[in-house]
Amino acid sequence: MSSNESKLLRAAFIPTFLTSGFAILISTFVKGFPGFLGAVLAQFVVIIFFIIHIAVSRMTRNLDPISTMAMALFSYFAKLFALGLLLWAIAKYTDRSTIDRTTFGITAVALTVAWLWGEIASFMKLRLHLPLPGSKE
Repeated sequence: MSSNESKLLRAAFIPTFLTSGFAILISTFVKGFPGFLGAVLAQFVVIIFFIIHIAVSRMTRNLDPISTMAMALFSYFAKLFALGLLLWAIAKYTDRSTIDRTTFGITAVALTVAWLWGEIASFMKLRLHLPLPGSKE
């Protein structure tokens, strides 16, 4: 993994794991074991989906823009389909007393915000040298 992807991944993991630990603790305290399962499942889903995002960006860094866009769209729709399938399976095959759906939703949103905040903060610190149109670089 190149240094840019490593920095983005590391910077995103830190606030996500801190938020995750806090969410799991609070969810377990408020909702018991179903809250714990909902928070852990949300952590798993959010982290897997964002790692796939980083992996796709790493795989496409040397491709032309059309191929990069195609891979990004494929990745997006595959993750959307997988999330829909996962949510359907949870709703169909688990009881509400097993996995707390509210805890899952709130934790997933909080972890997504934490991940994006960490990734954006890290990206703003990167020193990327992009050639401007018409420049000789």
